[in-house]
Amino acid sequence: MGFGDLKSASGLKLLNDFLADRSYIEGYVPSQADIAVFEALGTPPSAAFFHALRWYNHIRSYESTKSSLPGVKQPLGKYGPQNVADTTPTKAVADDDDDIDLFGSDDDEESAEAQRIKEERLAQYEAKKSKKPALIAKSSILLDVKPWDDETDMSKLEECVRSVLMDGLVWGSSKLVPVGYGIRKLQIQCVVEDNKVGTDLLEEAITAFEDYVQSVDVAAFNKV
Repeated sequence: MGFGDLKSASGLKLLNDFLADRSYIEGYVPSQADIAVFEALGTPPSAAFFHALRWYNHIRSYESTKSSLPGVKQPLGKYGPQNVADTTPTKAVADDDDDIDLFGSDDDEESAEAQRIKEERLAQYEAKKSKKPALIAKSSILLDVKPWDDETDMSKLEECVRSVLMDGLVWGSSKLVPVGYGIRKLQIQCVVEDNKVGTDLLEEAITAFEDYVQSVDVAAFNKV
């Protein structure tokens, strides 16, 4: 199991495919599993691996509080897809190189056996990939949540916003942005599954906290 070398294109592809229908490496909340893989990557994946890049940017928002995330960090090989074809030569094949028959009598048989094993593993991997569920369309949304005045408790306002829980909704990083006259708005990021959560539904749920929230605007909307 595992993603293999995350510095290689094959490792990044495995990670990208793995995250096509997942928000996190394990479970439904960020954990030490995400931090382990995040740190192994080191740098953001390219835009070609868009699922992995979406996940990387989301986990990066937890980098300053990573020690508080649940779980126990395991070796990198403990995370990832099961039964992935190992492209590293097996010990048996490696030993064959050391025991070369100088007369060449078994070379063809050994090469054919190694090729057969490789093809079987690739076939198993492709069969597993074909059974994966259809791609779930997701969007990254940046919301501007405006209070009534400069006396509004912004900590309580953010607590109310994050208390909105929906299937297909994951809250991300946030910050307070000055708008003038001592008033600050809450800017908060979230990722939603398009077929489950819409902007109208989000706005309706957040503006229900009418003691704190004056209005909600969509500052940015991007497909992920």
